[in-house]
Amino acid sequence: MPTATWNGAVIARSDETVVVEGNHYFPADSVDQALLEDSSTQSTCPWKGTASYKTLIVDGKRNPDAAWYYPEPKSAAAEIKGRLAFWKGVKVA
Repeated sequence: MPTATWNGAVIARSDETVVVEGNHYFPADSVDQALLEDSSTQSTCPWKGTASYKTLIVDGKRNPDAAWYYPEPKSAAAEIKGRLAFWKGVKVA
């Protein structure tokens, strides 16, 4: 089962991830929302749309913008709506 971990904590775990461009997108309900803080960062992908980010906070350590999601993905990426992906040292295995 794909599991996202950082700083010794399980951030997300699900058998229902969607893999896009090598990234596992976890269903939002499989992510420990208590470890996430909203970020004002955004970026744009030509085919997925505008991404928003969240900062991870585990045991007082912060990992800014380590999670991202597409609140309103373009139709080509509709399958990732309501899902989050991770980077910046978050291990997914």
